[in-house]
Amino acid sequence: MKVYFDNAATTPIDPEVLETMIPVMREDFGNPSSSHSYGRKVKALLEQSRKTIAALLNVTPGEICFTSGGTEADNFAIRCGVESLGIKNIITSPTEHHAVLHTAEELDKKGIVKMHFVKVTSEGHIDLSDLERLLIEFPGSLVSLMHANNEIGALLDITKTGELCKKHNAYFHSDTVQTMGHYKMDLENMPVDFATGAAHKFNGPKGVGFLYISKKLKIQPLITGGSQERDLRGGTENIYGIVGMAKAFEICMRECETKSAQIQAVKTYMIECLKDQFPEIKFNGNPEEKSLYTVLNVAFPPSDLNEMLLFGFDLRGIAVSGGSACTSGSNKGSHVIRAIGKNLDHTPVRFSFGKYNTKEEVDYVLSQIQELLKPAGVLNA
Repeated sequence: MKVYFDNAATTPIDPEVLETMIPVMREDFGNPSSSHSYGRKVKALLEQSRKTIAALLNVTPGEICFTSGGTEADNFAIRCGVESLGIKNIITSPTEHHAVLHTAEELDKKGIVKMHFVKVTSEGHIDLSDLERLLIEFPGSLVSLMHANNEIGALLDITKTGELCKKHNAYFHSDTVQTMGHYKMDLENMPVDFATGAAHKFNGPKGVGFLYISKKLKIQPLITGGSQERDLRGGTENIYGIVGMAKAFEICMRECETKSAQIQAVKTYMIECLKDQFPEIKFNGNPEEKSLYTVLNVAFPPSDLNEMLLFGFDLRGIAVSGGSACTSGSNKGSHVIRAIGKNLDHTPVRFSFGKYNTKEEVDYVLSQIQELLKPAGVLNA
C-alpha cells in the first residue's frame, strides 16, 4: 500500500484542474502581451483567472499579482514593502517559513532594516501581548507572521494581529500559503496588507502563485524588464499554470466546508488512535486547539532508529516529512521545533492530510509504526 501524507509540501493535482490546463497548453500558446488575436485570447484567459481569484477573496483584480509561488510572493511583499513604504523595522517570529526568515535576516545584515522576534509559546502560538510591546516600541514596522505554521499547524488569530498592526500604524504581511484554498477569506474586510498563495498547496500546479497587495499601497516592482502584472513583475506570465491555479482555487472554495470536515476527521482519527495505541508518542504544538486541520506533527520517542525513521516510512510506501520540504537535505533539524523548545530529544515527523486521504490509510500507517518502533524497543511490549 502507498500512502501520501505530505500534503503540506505539495498536493496532487485535481483531475478537473488538469482537464482545464491541457487545452490551454495545446492550443493557447500566444504571448498575452502580443496585440494580435493569439495574444488577445491568452490575455483574456489571464485576466479571467485574475478575476476568478479576486472575486473568491472579495478583492479587486488589480490587487492580485501572479508569481512563481509562495516563496517569491513572500519575498515580493517583504523586499518591495520595505523599499516602497520606508520600513525601518521588521517584526516576525522564529517559527516562520524560511522564505520570510531568510529574507528578513538578509535585509537586517545589510543594514536596511532591524529585525525583531516576537515571542512564541511552547505550542507555537504568537504571544500577542509581546507583539503589542514591540509595536509600541517600533511603530510603523512591517509585521510578517504566517497564518498557519507549516510544520506544526499552529494557527494565528489573523484578525487580532491585523488590528494590533493598524492600531500602531504598522503594515501586516501574512504568509497564508498553508491556509489559502483551505479557508474562506474575505481579504477586503481582513486587516491584512499582503497575503500569499501557492497553487500546489491546494491541488493546483507547481510553479505558480500570487500575492495580494492592498489597493491602499503603492509598491515598487519586484522584477523589472517588462510591463506585465501592472508593471509589478516583468516577464511573460505562466498562463496554463495561472489558469490551473484559478480552477483549483474555484474548486477549493466550492468544496471548502465538506473538504475541511473530511480532512479534519482523518486528522482527529489519527490523533485518537495514536493516543490510544502509542502513549509514548507526543505531539509538537497542540493539534487539537487553534490548529490547521491539514497538519499533525508527531514527536517519536528517542531511539537508535531516529536517524532512519523517515527512511523507514518511505520503504513502507508512506510519504511524510521531518519538517518543511523547503529545508529537505538539511541536517540542522527543525528551526520551528528548536524555537518552541519542546520535545527536542524526540524525532519530529509531520503527517499532512489532503482531500484524497482516508482513515484506512491511517490504519495502515499505524500498523507500520508498530512494526517500525517495537523492534527498536521504543514501544512498551
